[in-house]
Amino acid sequence: MSLEEEVLRLKDERNAVLLAHNYQRAEIQDLADFVGDSLYLSRKARESDRSVIVFAGVRFMAETAKILNPSRTVLLPDLKAGCGLADSITAEQLRAWKGAHPGAVVVAYINTSAEVKAEADYCCTSSNAVKIVEQIPPDREILFLPDMFLGDYVRRRTGRTMHLWVGDCPVHAKLRPEVLARSRAEHPGAPVIAHPECGCASQVLPLVDRVLSTDGMVRFAEETRAPEVLVATEVGILHRMGRLNPTTRFAPIDAGAVCPYMKEISLEDVRDSLRELRYAIEVPVDVAAKARRSLERMVAA
Repeated sequence: MSLEEEVLRLKDERNAVLLAHNYQRAEIQDLADFVGDSLYLSRKARESDRSVIVFAGVRFMAETAKILNPSRTVLLPDLKAGCGLADSITAEQLRAWKGAHPGAVVVAYINTSAEVKAEADYCCTSSNAVKIVEQIPPDREILFLPDMFLGDYVRRRTGRTMHLWVGDCPVHAKLRPEVLARSRAEHPGAPVIAHPECGCASQVLPLVDRVLSTDGMVRFAEETRAPEVLVATEVGILHRMGRLNPTTRFAPIDAGAVCPYMKEISLEDVRDSLRELRYAIEVPVDVAAKARRSLERMVAA
C-alpha cells in the first residue's frame, strides 16, 4: 500500500477531514478534502460533521478550528508548524497596548494565538480585513495587529485612521519593491498579483495589477487568460494555481519565498497523526470562549 493510499484509508477509518492551506506541500494539497486560505478553511472546519479534523497548516489555524469546533478532535501533524507573524505579539503585549488606548476597537489578523484572539473584538483574514474595518463605526479608534503591511493596505483602502502593530510575516516582508521591479523587468508584460502582507504591496501599488488574498489569487488563476502571471506570495500556492489553469505560467517574483513553518508537515506526518491521533490541539475553555466571539464575527463577514 502506498503512502497516499494509507492516508486515505486512515482518513476514512478515523472519520476525519483533511484541511490544507494553500502554502502546504503539493502532495498534501493533492490528498486534502479542502484546500484554501484561512477564512475558507475556518468555515469548512466549522461546517464539518467529521469526528476528527486534521489541519495541515500551522498552529494558529488548528487552534481556530478547535475553538470553532470544541467537540471535535483537532490534530496538527507537526507541533513545529508555528508562525513567525503570530509570534510577534503576545496577549500581555496586547493588553498593554489596549491600556494605552482605552475604548479602542481591536482587530486581530487570524495569524495570532488563541490568547491574542481572546483579547480582540474582531478577527479578520486578508480576504475580509477591509470589510471588517468598514463595519466599525467611523468615530472609533482602531488597533490593528499584528501585520503592519496588511494594516497599511487596509488603512489605504478604507481611509480609516488606525494604529498598527509593528509586526510582519518574514517571508512576505522580504518581497520588497526592488524585488518586484526586478521581476517585472525580467518578465515584461506579465501581470503581477501580490498578497497584502508583502513588503511591496502598499508601497508600489502602481506596479501591482491586483492585491489579492490567497483565495483571491486562486480565483484569479481560474479566470485569467494571460500566458504568464507573476505572483508575490509564498510559493506553495503556485501548485494549486497551476492545476486550476495549466495554460498559464504562474511564476514567483522570488522563488525563495518559502515559509519553513508551512513546509514542516510532511505526508508521513499526516499519516502518523491519523494513525496515532497525534498532536491533538487543546485551547483552555476560558480562552476559547472569549476568542470565539471575535472568530464568529470573522466567519460571518
